[in-house]
Amino acid sequence: MSFRIPSLIPRVSAFARPSHIARPLRSAVRHASTTPPPPPRFPNFPNGRPRMSAEQAKNNESFIYYTLSVFIGAFGVTYAVVPLYRLICQTTGFAGTPNTDASRFTPDKLIPVKDAKRIKVTFVGTVSDALQWTFTPQQREVHVLPGETALAFFTATNRSSEDIIGIATYNVNPQQAAQYFSKIQCFCFEEQRLLAGETIDMPIFFFIDPDFADDPLMKDIRTVTLSYTFFKARYDNGMLVPATN
Repeated sequence: MSFRIPSLIPRVSAFARPSHIARPLRSAVRHASTTPPPPPRFPNFPNGRPRMSAEQAKNNESFIYYTLSVFIGAFGVTYAVVPLYRLICQTTGFAGTPNTDASRFTPDKLIPVKDAKRIKVTFVGTVSDALQWTFTPQQREVHVLPGETALAFFTATNRSSEDIIGIATYNVNPQQAAQYFSKIQCFCFEEQRLLAGETIDMPIFFFIDPDFADDPLMKDIRTVTLSYTFFKARYDNGMLVPATN
């Protein structure tokens, strides 16, 4: 007896060629990846896109002006704060700034405390790199009692061939002693114009408040340093501003 085995070649051949299915799929993926999506449509608006109303445009413009005004105002306040900060420091002795409030220079403050220890006051003078001056103290130190007035001098020389304006800043170390360091007369924060090659003496008249002797936080302080730094300045539209060259 013989058996006939049906041929499986055509069926196997059909499953062995996936390209009949893969070819249309690859074509669809390629077409989808290269075709940009259609733009969004807004059927309720003319031309398919919404338009900003006049009221919305006005509100947006007002918001921009408001934001800009706030920015300009904040920028201007930074300049206004500088002299205010300086005034506070000079009045309270904050940030190592000596007290220059004349209302505190009463006669009872100018009586030396005889039983207190003398305080050594040293002096330092420097200039910025842009300023062609020499600026040095004439004395390295003085020794004073709380409540005792003292006079010291600095010497400034213009080493350049042109007239130069300088402005000095100052501070006291240690900073906690600044509230008691009172200057009756000085040249700080004022315009100092030196002619070419000119040399001048600059006095400072000061005292240390008698309350220094009664403050327990000052009991270990025996030396106070007064430092000045001169910067070059110039006039710009009627205002005195720092100069860099």
